[in-house]
Amino acid sequence: MSIETAPTKVRIISADDHQLTREGLKRIINMEDDMEVIAECGDGIQILELCNIHHPDVVLMDINMPIENGVVATEKMRNLFPNIKVIILSIHDDESYVFETLRKGASGYLLKDLEAEVLIQAIRAVVAGYAYIHPKVTGKLINQLRRMTYLEETGVMPNGAIVKEADVKYVHKDGSPLTRREAEVLRLMAEGKSNKSIGEFLFISEKTVKNHVSSILQKMEVDDRTQAVINAIKYGWVTL
Repeated sequence: MSIETAPTKVRIISADDHQLTREGLKRIINMEDDMEVIAECGDGIQILELCNIHHPDVVLMDINMPIENGVVATEKMRNLFPNIKVIILSIHDDESYVFETLRKGASGYLLKDLEAEVLIQAIRAVVAGYAYIHPKVTGKLINQLRRMTYLEETGVMPNGAIVKEADVKYVHKDGSPLTRREAEVLRLMAEGKSNKSIGEFLFISEKTVKNHVSSILQKMEVDDRTQAVINAIKYGWVTL
């Protein structure tokens, strides 16, 4: 007489500082027969503790979380739990966030306005060993890769400007809450560039620059660009 065992489910932990978001994700995922949310939390420190306890297959990770953001938590998870897949859930459609999180070890990047079926597809894809990037940012990512390839091969920006190492120099020391792209924007702010000029230099829209600046001010807990630059120089995050 054979004993039937229940099929193994994909074990998922959700990390997001908004409880409503976590509840919505949990409802969607738990409707599937082959996956379940086994735990949830609201910051980047808790997710590491939960992974140590539960050893999930997948972590759904928000970028903007208190105490420790999702980018930092993803990098730590890659070192501590290399077998756990991380899917980033973000409101940011800027390709720089995609590059940064993939570089830190994420296997997927989704926007929060996604449809339920896209989330399920992404989870199944990363469990199977593939990467999954939200269709809305794939085009931007490809364009950025083309720009990077052109720059690497020629040393010249597409607009004809010669790129010097000093032009993109920044310092991203331990303790800085900023992402790589935010550090670049802050460095250019310190040089006195306007949002429009920063956008042209980094090949991103002025609106995206404004979003980065707002994030920088919020993370540094200051009210204006001048205070941000002064503090960044003081802490050694940028050098002039």
